[in-house]
Amino acid sequence: MSLLSIFSSGKAQNNPSIHHLSYTSIGGDSIDLKSYEGKFILFVNVASECGFTSQYEDLEKLSKKFQDQLVIIGFPCNQFGGQEPGSEDEIQSFCQANYGVSFPLSSKIDVKGKNQHSIYAWLTDKAENGNSSSSVKWNFQKYLVDPEGKLINYYYSFTKPLSDKITKHFK
Repeated sequence: MSLLSIFSSGKAQNNPSIHHLSYTSIGGDSIDLKSYEGKFILFVNVASECGFTSQYEDLEKLSKKFQDQLVIIGFPCNQFGGQEPGSEDEIQSFCQANYGVSFPLSSKIDVKGKNQHSIYAWLTDKAENGNSSSSVKWNFQKYLVDPEGKLINYYYSFTKPLSDKITKHFK
């Protein structure tokens, strides 16, 4: 558990919340995850040239279907096979033109390694999230966080966005 999560709540937590973290949007704005309190958040590392890129379509459907309960955030990442080589403008244009993506996208990040983004450090480390440790294996791996900011589970790339493993939480 990070000291920040202890001090932000005034007490130690058994399952710390991710809501103390932030990211930079693909447009350059700083976004606090606290603004998503009360909704599920699905974190997905995305890439434009991957065999799983077509999942953008179902991610958009999921986002629209459960918009009152769920926020999906796509995190472009070029760490797996160099499959996200474009600039942020190119990524955003690609997503909108090909899949009508309206859910938030972050600036391009690292989801593993020495430059791992703080959100992914939290998502993949049991000492931070209070649930489980994992590693990001490939593009379109998904992490689901509950409305209180606690990690529910993670799903490998083969789990489709509209899979009951994910949607059962919103029924």
